[in-house]
Amino acid sequence: MNVINIIVEILVLVVGVAAGYFYHRYQQDRALKNQQDKAENILKIASEQARLIESQARESATKIVQSAEGEIKERRIELNRDAERIDKRRTEIEARADKLEQREQNLNKRQSVVDKRANEIDTLYDQEMVKLEQIAQLTQEEARKELFAAVEKEARADMARIYRQIEAEAREEGEKRARKLIADAIQRVASEHVAEVTSSVVPIPSEEMKGRIVGRNGRNIKAFEQAAGVDVIVDDTPEAVTISCFDSVRREIARRALTRLTVDGRIHPAHIEKIIEEETKGVDKVINEAGEQAAFDAGIAGLHPEVLRMMGRLKFRTSYGQNQLAHAVEVSKLAGILAAEIGANVELSKVGGFLHDIGKAMDHNQEGTHASLGAEFCRRYGVNSIVINAIESHHHEVDQLTIEAVIAEAADAISGARPGARREDLEAYIKRIRTLEELSLSFEGVSQAFAIQAGREVRVIVKPDNIDDLASARLARDIAKKIEETMQYPGQIKVTVIRETRATEFAK
Repeated sequence: MNVINIIVEILVLVVGVAAGYFYHRYQQDRALKNQQDKAENILKIASEQARLIESQARESATKIVQSAEGEIKERRIELNRDAERIDKRRTEIEARADKLEQREQNLNKRQSVVDKRANEIDTLYDQEMVKLEQIAQLTQEEARKELFAAVEKEARADMARIYRQIEAEAREEGEKRARKLIADAIQRVASEHVAEVTSSVVPIPSEEMKGRIVGRNGRNIKAFEQAAGVDVIVDDTPEAVTISCFDSVRREIARRALTRLTVDGRIHPAHIEKIIEEETKGVDKVINEAGEQAAFDAGIAGLHPEVLRMMGRLKFRTSYGQNQLAHAVEVSKLAGILAAEIGANVELSKVGGFLHDIGKAMDHNQEGTHASLGAEFCRRYGVNSIVINAIESHHHEVDQLTIEAVIAEAADAISGARPGARREDLEAYIKRIRTLEELSLSFEGVSQAFAIQAGREVRVIVKPDNIDDLASARLARDIAKKIEETMQYPGQIKVTVIRETRATEFAK
């Protein structure tokens, strides 16, 4: 029974396996058939869409071809019209060319006639010129020279007359205007006429103090000179000691220190060095205060502290006896007044006038003119370029680029030339007078020259046979121009040329 059961179970198992196999094959065949059906449906749909697209493409192509054929027809019609217009235009141009050719032939005929007449006229002109030369006994070139000479003489006379008239009118009007501006500016500034003189003489209470200043074996005076950088002159001048130094600031420090020492009475090397150090600080403070006060007096704000400090050094600097710091303030005020009168920039003119001589405060270790040194110093501290040009051009070392630069120069000349502003030593005065006379005598045709009115006017006497009236006017202008180029002087110099003609006869 067990064997039969086993066989039965095996048969059941075999039958189950076979049934599963055949069922699986059936499922695969059924799925494959479904996929084939789907593919056939897709192919049918794709073929239908392809037929639809093909029909649409054919319709579009037909429309495009029809449209292109219409445009081609229209374009062909337009081209035919253009060809007709071109042919018509060509016909017109050819007709016009024929007319021009005919006109050119007529002009050529007329030109030949005109050339023939011109040749005849030239022949007649040459014959007439020969006859005129025979009658006048002059060649054509000689007649031309005589005519030019006569015209030149007449033109020179007219030119001299017009020149004198214009020059007189311009001088009269310019002098009136300048006199008004300068007088108004000077009256409004109203500075003192007495120039300040920086003294280097220190008064002492008694003659005994001279010995104490010198000290044993001269040790005190040596220590003082070495510490202060000056020369102390102890001579026979009663109750006074002279301090000599080219540096005005060092001279002022030494003067203040020696005054304190003579009042205090304690004069020995250690105390001398202490006093000089204290006075150096004191003078630095005075310099700063002087620069700030000067800027305040001039009505100028916004300058760099170093610029004000350098301006303060001018308190101890003089030029021909005129204090340079007071001169700077005065020039600034004059420049402001002149700028307001003629419509220039008042603020820049005042600053240019105030700083124009700042280079004179530089020490001797810096090379260059005071104008160039001052301009370079101000450029480092951001001063306006217009002001810098006014500084470096007020002695014409560079070109004046603005009206403010011209105003600064004019204000400087007014401040230096007004009565009592500066003094001049006798030697310089005589040298300037002699230079004026020698410069005038260097011109051809000058007989004598005299500088008068303290060098403010030069009168030149010329030889009447060599210099005519027109040449006299030119000579005065040339002399004035040479004086401007070669000499330095305050104010202006008047040049007067005198030409005298005398006729003398004797009755017998």
